[in-house]
Amino acid sequence: MSVDAEKTASKGSNWETVRVVIHALILALIVRVFLFQPFNIPSGSMIPTLLIGDYLFVSKYSYGYSRYSFPFGLNLFSGRVWAAEPERGDVVVFKLPRDNETDYIKRVIGLPGDEIQMIHGVLNINGKAVDKVKVDDFVTEAVGGRDRHFTRYMETLPNGVTYPVLDLVNEGAGDNTDVYKVPEGHFFMMGDNRDNSTDSRFLSEVGFVPFENLVGKAQVIFFSIDEDSSFWQVWRWPTDVRWDRIFKTVN
Repeated sequence: MSVDAEKTASKGSNWETVRVVIHALILALIVRVFLFQPFNIPSGSMIPTLLIGDYLFVSKYSYGYSRYSFPFGLNLFSGRVWAAEPERGDVVVFKLPRDNETDYIKRVIGLPGDEIQMIHGVLNINGKAVDKVKVDDFVTEAVGGRDRHFTRYMETLPNGVTYPVLDLVNEGAGDNTDVYKVPEGHFFMMGDNRDNSTDSRFLSEVGFVPFENLVGKAQVIFFSIDEDSSFWQVWRWPTDVRWDRIFKTVN
């Protein structure tokens, strides 16, 4: 093969590599914008359902698309297209109404028109107490290596969705509230770790969440590592990865 032919072949090979990379990036962008977006859990507000160090996929298509479905919140249109409202009990990522930028993840408790109230740590929806049954203790490791035990309950919503909640403090700050009337086009969100969650109970911090602010529904945990480790610390994976949580669905 002549030198010129070799150069031509080399250029063709390089261009083919560039094409493959571009196509892969476009495909990844399409998947991220329209199908699934990865998120990680930085706080303990959804313990025991989600732990600090969980990495999960959120389906963008579950509730349709709004400006917050797109990177940087590009203001391409208002409201939602192909909209489908979340069901009570869904675990949802949304943009914090206070700044429309910060990602929060909570559980949908109240739908438009609902009346929500906490009475002595018991959730009430439309004047009726939600079933809350003590099941066991949730155990975490405290500073110094000692175990800490917190009461774990199973809560069952009116539509039959059941999930665990923690009660860390008797008569905590969010255990007794006024009645919240959820406005049309909004949702009432709460964390499963009831005494360690800034959520819709605190109107000045979160309050009612507009439908437009919903990003997507939490679907599956694809990676989980101890909160004292990081994803990139590969050498710590054998001991710190929570192997039993990988591919666990979020309910």
